[in-house]
Amino acid sequence: MLDDDDDDDDDDDDDLQIRAFLEKHDSTSNEFQGSNLSDPNLSWLPQVLKEFILPAGFPGSVSDDYLQYMLLQFPTNVTGWICHTLVTSSLLKAVGVGSFSGTAAAASAAAIRWVSKDGIGAVGRLFIGGRFGNLFDDDPKQWRMYADFIGSAGSIFDLTTQVYPAYFLPLASLGNLAKAVARGLKDPSFRVIQNHFAISGNLGEVSAKEEVWEVTAQLLGLSLGILILDTPGLVRSYPVLVSTWASMRLLHLWLRYLSLSALQFNTINLKRARMLVQSHILQSRVPGCIDCNRDENILLWQRFIKPRIIFGVPMEEMLGSGRSTSMNS
Repeated sequence: MLDDDDDDDDDDDDDLQIRAFLEKHDSTSNEFQGSNLSDPNLSWLPQVLKEFILPAGFPGSVSDDYLQYMLLQFPTNVTGWICHTLVTSSLLKAVGVGSFSGTAAAASAAAIRWVSKDGIGAVGRLFIGGRFGNLFDDDPKQWRMYADFIGSAGSIFDLTTQVYPAYFLPLASLGNLAKAVARGLKDPSFRVIQNHFAISGNLGEVSAKEEVWEVTAQLLGLSLGILILDTPGLVRSYPVLVSTWASMRLLHLWLRYLSLSALQFNTINLKRARMLVQSHILQSRVPGCIDCNRDENILLWQRFIKPRIIFGVPMEEMLGSGRSTSMNS
């Protein structure tokens, strides 16, 4: 802040100091971004491949945690598509693929059952989008993790259809409902994460490059899933199929947790605000962005007021009733 009483020479000196500070700050931040996982770790990658999978201007055009998140996200998506392949095999067996004689009636019945479970599952996305749309901006890491937990529960319903094919429609509908709810939590949360990456206003390009990573992981995961299904004895042994799926799913959840833990949000939500206040009161210090994100618990749901205070009526209603009483008197 400059005083109006300063002469021109003082103003010039202050301007030079401010300009020097800004230039020093910019050079420091650019030096930090340029050294962050750019040349040392990606020097082996061909330039053509870099341009194909990374946003233009990387690493300066995205946030510092972008590459670490994407490298952890890739095996997470691979394991997810392997699980999807294993679950699909159970669904197909439950609707009769491989057991019917190939008549038109059998094919029609299987198609009706398949489409019905998709329609019932779509209700979940309507409910999530309309009811909980305001929750994702505050804590996208937690809701993205919850989405995977709910999606895992939906896959369990899908796996049980092979054991109880007569109850295919209710089981598959519950599974698709759970996965639709998971998708309703996943998509908005990931949009917030993508917006966090796009520090240069390049959200469209960040989304497009994420699609490259996702499709590559999908192709690899589907290929590995097909290889697993071709393993002798796996397709016919239901316990082996379930144990293989459970192992891959646990690995998927662990990788998801690691990828979300790598995110470094520089905004303050309720959890990080509580950590800042608690650290300031107990230790007389304010932790930085990296410390807050590292110590943030993305699994547990926290209650921030103990004991919880419940007001009888809103303040507006109290004031409104007071006005009406005074007017009547």
